[in-house]
Amino acid sequence: MLRRFKLAAVAALTLASLAPAMAQDTKWPTRPITIVGGFPVGAGTDLYTRKLGQGLSEKLGVPIVAESRTGAGGNVASDVVARSAPDGYTFLFGTAGTHAINASLYKTLPFDVWNDFTHIALLGDVPNVLLVNPQKHPDIKTCKDLIELARKNPGKMNYASTGNGASGHLAGALFTKMADVDIVHVPYRGQGPAMTALLSGEVDFFFNQSAASIAAVKSGQARALGVTVSKPMEALPDVPTVAEGCGLPGYESSTWYGLFGPAKLPADIQKRMSEAVIEEISKPEFQRWLIETQGITPPSDPSQAAFEKVHKADIERWAEIVKMSGATVD
Repeated sequence: MLRRFKLAAVAALTLASLAPAMAQDTKWPTRPITIVGGFPVGAGTDLYTRKLGQGLSEKLGVPIVAESRTGAGGNVASDVVARSAPDGYTFLFGTAGTHAINASLYKTLPFDVWNDFTHIALLGDVPNVLLVNPQKHPDIKTCKDLIELARKNPGKMNYASTGNGASGHLAGALFTKMADVDIVHVPYRGQGPAMTALLSGEVDFFFNQSAASIAAVKSGQARALGVTVSKPMEALPDVPTVAEGCGLPGYESSTWYGLFGPAKLPADIQKRMSEAVIEEISKPEFQRWLIETQGITPPSDPSQAAFEKVHKADIERWAEIVKMSGATVD
């Protein structure tokens, strides 16, 4: 009897000591959440993360930390999150580049772009803008002017990108193929150096992401000839689509932003994080910020299911474009 009493007492004490920890698990989150991004501080992904984090912090009651882990076209950040514990405290701000293009661009990856992640929410469609330097090319007023000049000078014109296989490179490769022009691709290490190359006259044009493009166009530093989506951007309403302005029916080359967690993230955490993100990005003021300052189209359906569908289709779509471009990274 005495031995049984002692065992029961020990069991009761053990359960009592575990109770706070068990209760804490059900109260997620109880400490700061980190959203890892694969691109530099100040890049479009970083700006979005910080803006989103402000609202999420208020909703979830904990700080949201934006952390940049640059390198290998976003693969360093993706690998960090793929290897992190699925406890709801580490997420990834991913892109079509990191999770669709890179799947075909890189011969090997240390993670699986589909199986090693949990889809949380689709965050928006991100176009590129076809830019020229008006000081270098004062006579290029339209995209058709650019194509005409390129055809008169085969192999003599060039365009910048933020790196081999980046969305701007592939947008340019698709453009040169559909326009049937011979133009040299010049990769740079990131958006800053590529934009500097355009503004200094080192290159003739640049398919740059929307946020930086809007600022350059409105300041008069660059001239926009077209946007790579199917309809004009509200932030640049006078700029036609590449399909229309360049006379290239069917041309489209946009990417997306999305939030991922590591694989095997508990369903309740998935649900709460997804709901919090969707509530925040659905606010009218947040959507105005996306459209007017970032040139990003808010997703019509940001849900986990819709995100999975978009992601799966894009892996196949970008594989074809990467193959056509001939781009590869060891």
